[in-house]
Amino acid sequence: MRIGVPKEIKVHEYRVGMTPSSVREAVHHGHEVLVQKGAGFAIGLLDEQYAAAGAKLIDTAEEIFASADMIVKVKEPQESEWKQLREGQVLFTYLHLAPDPEQARGLMESGVVAIAYETVTDARGGLPLLAPMSEVAGRMSIQAGAHCLEIAQGGRGQLLGGVPGVPAAKVVILGGGVSGTNAARMAMGLEAHVTVIDLNLHRLYELDTRFGPSLNTIYSTVDAIEEHVLGADLVIGAVLVPGAAAPKLVSEDMVKKMKKGSVLVDIAIDQGGCFATSRPTTHAEPTYILHDVVHYCVANMPGAVARTSTFALNNATLPFTLALADKGHAKALAGNPHLLAGLNVYKGKITYQAVSDAIGVPYTPAAQVLAS
Repeated sequence: MRIGVPKEIKVHEYRVGMTPSSVREAVHHGHEVLVQKGAGFAIGLLDEQYAAAGAKLIDTAEEIFASADMIVKVKEPQESEWKQLREGQVLFTYLHLAPDPEQARGLMESGVVAIAYETVTDARGGLPLLAPMSEVAGRMSIQAGAHCLEIAQGGRGQLLGGVPGVPAAKVVILGGGVSGTNAARMAMGLEAHVTVIDLNLHRLYELDTRFGPSLNTIYSTVDAIEEHVLGADLVIGAVLVPGAAAPKLVSEDMVKKMKKGSVLVDIAIDQGGCFATSRPTTHAEPTYILHDVVHYCVANMPGAVARTSTFALNNATLPFTLALADKGHAKALAGNPHLLAGLNVYKGKITYQAVSDAIGVPYTPAAQVLAS
């Protein structure tokens, strides 16, 4: 198979779909890999390294989209990219279609086979291709939030961990999954007062057992969210409904009642955000202030630490990339129900229920489209 790796074009996105090591594995499996020149330059992955790994260096993304059988990316295709996709071509990347009906319809019109990293599953019910970026985003959310609490950023001028004789900041984390757990770990490491709110009692039990009395665990209700959010200095939105738009857990009225200079960091912004006042931002302009509350809603948070993120992502995606290349998408999808869960768009049809519900397009089961 001919695998194409174009350079990412989203604002301040420096991750790359395949590292030289991943390219070497694919070439070892007998595949041809086309890498756009300069795709990994910003994070120290040089063209010479790709060439040494067996990649063919290509001048433009247009050439790659025109000739590759499978496109491996990191971020969802931008409009100029999805217009270059063609029928039957495989697209393997993050998609986040539920809050982005325009992209979903663009992919449908292209006839592409689009497999989303964020909905691929594993035998334990996890999301193995989302997990590494959730880990990064969770850890980053605390350092970003701590920075936003500084006066110069519009925050209330509070040090996250306080100092002797001065209270530490109160950090509230909505969601105790992978990103929420990593956020809690970092916040506790900085000696903040940390509360995790979640609907899953089993998960709250696991967190309580793991972290003990240094972590406050609360069952999620409207009352509990309101009480803790209004008293917080920093709130991390880390809720996830796989493939679906994030639920709005914090209303605009709650935001209006929060302390002046408090901070909201919305990790869920890729799926539409879990704060009613959230709107996507970029690393170029990461924050805005609304109702005297600082909002950090960068839609590709891990892109800020692109080198770490690229290697972490490749560790997770490479086996699936090789399976798709070795077997072809039809056999690979039919033979692996976890990879099949990642199929969101298939030759003009939406094959993921949550995306169908979110954008109002008819749903066709993934197994059905493969059988037809």
